[in-house]
Amino acid sequence: MIIKQIKLGSTDNFSYIVACEYSKKCAVIDPGADKKSILRYIINNNLKLEYILATHFHYDHTSEAESISAETGAKIAMHKDDIPHYAKKVDILLNDGDIIEIGDTVKLRVIHSPGHTPGGVCYYTDGHIFTGDTLFVGDSGRTDLPYGDRPTLGATLRKIMQLPENTIVYPGHDYGLTPTSTLGYEKRHNVNAKEYGFYRGD
Repeated sequence: MIIKQIKLGSTDNFSYIVACEYSKKCAVIDPGADKKSILRYIINNNLKLEYILATHFHYDHTSEAESISAETGAKIAMHKDDIPHYAKKVDILLNDGDIIEIGDTVKLRVIHSPGHTPGGVCYYTDGHIFTGDTLFVGDSGRTDLPYGDRPTLGATLRKIMQLPENTIVYPGHDYGLTPTSTLGYEKRHNVNAKEYGFYRGD
């Protein structure tokens, strides 16, 4: 599996390209800005874009989705509970537990992750989780925006923390000390770990 993290835009967003190294088929997660950088990487590495995967509907994570879809034919996927808040086209309505297959080797499991938005999702494959604005390095997503809910986000994070501790966290923004983390690190160092009930001291 190929994972490329691309930092884009004025709000330190991360987009990700996830590809099968054999078939060269790929998906982009959260294309919120700078379509040229995303497509340049895909073209330069001879990849074929099949899916555009949104972790949630916010503009800074989806602004380039429709344009990239029109240019490449890739299908846009979003959880069904965020659709009422998103005015543009979506090709695939996601549900918890759905599997997105990318080429021959990559299978991303959809984990419904409400709290930041009603239809927020994480994308998980063994050893890797793409968390959007649900979980950052050292922090967690905002719940003071419309449709956010703090107790719901807490329940979501406790669910995610049941995954293996060595799972690498790929967040939706570059807000932490490092661009990635692990679930084990977050259990010990996340500022919200005690409040949300997933703290694990050494």
